[in-house]
Amino acid sequence: MKKILSLCMAMALVVSMTACGSKDDGKATTAAPADNTTTAAAAENDGTAAAGGEATTAAAGETVAFTGEGSFKIGGIGPTTGGASAYGIAVQRGAQIAADEINAAGGINGYMVELNFQDDEHDPEKSVNAYNTLKDWGMQVLVGSVTSNPCIAVAEKSQADNLFQLTPSGTAVDCVKYDNAFRMCFSDPNQGLESAKYIGENSLATKVAVIYDSSDPYSVGIYEAFRAEAENQSFEIVSAEAFTADSKTDFSVQVQKSKDAQADLLYMPFYYTEASLVLQECDKQSYKPVFFGVDGMDGILSVENFKVELANELMYMAPFVATSEDEQVKSFVTKYETQFGETPNQFAADAYDCMYVVKAAIEKAGATPDMDASAICDALKTAMTEISYDGITGKEISWEATGEPNKAPMIVQIKDGVTVELQ
Repeated sequence: MKKILSLCMAMALVVSMTACGSKDDGKATTAAPADNTTTAAAAENDGTAAAGGEATTAAAGETVAFTGEGSFKIGGIGPTTGGASAYGIAVQRGAQIAADEINAAGGINGYMVELNFQDDEHDPEKSVNAYNTLKDWGMQVLVGSVTSNPCIAVAEKSQADNLFQLTPSGTAVDCVKYDNAFRMCFSDPNQGLESAKYIGENSLATKVAVIYDSSDPYSVGIYEAFRAEAENQSFEIVSAEAFTADSKTDFSVQVQKSKDAQADLLYMPFYYTEASLVLQECDKQSYKPVFFGVDGMDGILSVENFKVELANELMYMAPFVATSEDEQVKSFVTKYETQFGETPNQFAADAYDCMYVVKAAIEKAGATPDMDASAICDALKTAMTEISYDGITGKEISWEATGEPNKAPMIVQIKDGVTVELQ
């Protein structure tokens, strides 16, 4: 294979890669990761192809071609500090691995990708500030925001600017209420619906208690859908207790009421930080129901000073499990663990898939970096409803014009400190 020069851009970092190809229908193959926040350069290839698709290869030390001027500027927003940082850090890393792979394989139709990820601390106002920073940078596509409230706030800005937005994990309904916004993950109603169906159809409980965050659209949306579907199932909701952002450190009352109601399953539609406190309180009160949660549970094993054995047998909805035998998943997990020294969660996987979905949509639309963000957005709105994507969070994923993905749900369980898929 002939040797050619890679793009040299100011402020871009050269990264070490393993090359592979990708197909026009959005089915992605993968390559080795790199550890940087903004990238526009492809680097070395050792000829290794990831499972899941045909690969193009190059001899060791060679670089892939950059065939056009300019690059696609993709912004990312999420919490890399604060209580929800496990989500944002994972999204940043997953997106970066994909961006580096894409560049190593020749970019998007020959154009490189620049990824700029900004911290929002899981705060709507700071998320909007991050959006404005990225807009000043020249962002053409947004992968974010990571959490629901910040995503809703940013969606107002991206809609006004007609800038394409694909959230990896913003599950609230209003995250995609405008036609420029799509999501990779399940929506809140979908999670609530599927959770109730799974509990009922598998006879996991006859009496269910719910604790939810009434100040968070994410939690409220899931709970309301769960409550509605519970009417069609064989179990009864015997206790439903709320907390708010101002009262999320003491769950003694909510747990006591769940226990007093003799609930044999506790449903927790909220994030892992609060979930770790609930599990600790249940342990303190010697209350041992079946624990069932949502995708916000992913990250609970990384909570500092948390006894991970308290999460043993916890079940929750997720689009990804790192122990899957799927070859694409195994390849991604190996790269993530090699680079970052830990197992990726679903947020990393969602972000990884987001980058390849953006690539597939841009290729389908025939967009180029010289187009302004609004023109790219108009092109991608149509392209998103025309592509089908095989990734690590699902196969044959497609999108409605509403922004919602069509993908199969998955239930996972923590067993001895490892998350496994339930059949």
